[in-house]
Amino acid sequence: MELQGNGFLLRAWQPGDETSLQKHADNPKVSAFLRDRFPYPYTMDDASFWVNLVQNQQPLTSLAIIVNGEACGGIGIELMSDVSRITAEIGYWLGEEHWGKGIMTGAVKLVTQYAFEHFPLVRLEAGVYDKNTASMQVLEKAGYVKEAVLRKSIIKNCEVMDKHMYAIFKED
Repeated sequence: MELQGNGFLLRAWQPGDETSLQKHADNPKVSAFLRDRFPYPYTMDDASFWVNLVQNQQPLTSLAIIVNGEACGGIGIELMSDVSRITAEIGYWLGEEHWGKGIMTGAVKLVTQYAFEHFPLVRLEAGVYDKNTASMQVLEKAGYVKEAVLRKSIIKNCEVMDKHMYAIFKED
């Protein structure tokens, strides 16, 4: 499965993506606003582990962002369970050299549409760390609406921060 965007492609992670993944992910500016499970420094072992983990994923929920043949970012949804099974969280990152080009807004729009078409979801949500205004703009341009600010709810690099919660709903 592939989703074609304007100047980028979304597809499943595959063997051969490790080198470009490691190159783009090994940046403290990239990891600064991601969960701690996204390591920094980002090593070739980390890249190999990730590609091996998700390369044959079914259902497909983690996609590589490909620009000029290179895996330079990732986007995906994390399906929730139990009473929250109608909700998924969207998450994403992009290598710094591709920031500010509209790639991520386009990718969020494509994955949002994909998620609502292929999964029994009513809601997609995203939590954005307080100082990540670029990500807030991406979500707003993609049609997401800020619902709340969860004050002092996360800690990253020893700094306690607010988390801004955004959501979008499946149209009836």
